[in-house]
Amino acid sequence: MDRLDDTAITTRLAEVPEWRREGDEIRRTVTAPDFRTAIAIVNDVAEQAEKLNHHPDIDIRWRRLHLVLTTHDAGGLTDLDFKLAARIDAIAADHGA
Repeated sequence: MDRLDDTAITTRLAEVPEWRREGDEIRRTVTAPDFRTAIAIVNDVAEQAEKLNHHPDIDIRWRRLHLVLTTHDAGGLTDLDFKLAARIDAIAADHGA
């Protein structure tokens, strides 16, 4: 997977406005209605991550999920990061987060 340049990253970030760039990563915090829902979101994200063979860093703090995406093999952000970010956004919305 090819690493995206800054122009492409800026364009792709516009497609996932809940995410912010920090260096070679994109980050988002999801606030679920409750802890059980937060875990359900994590489970659904895990399913998508396995399908894409691309796994986010997830920090669970009660009902807040801090998610980080980057493509380590490419040394930065790739299309795969933004594809998974969009799927995570849909999952969060489906769970009311």
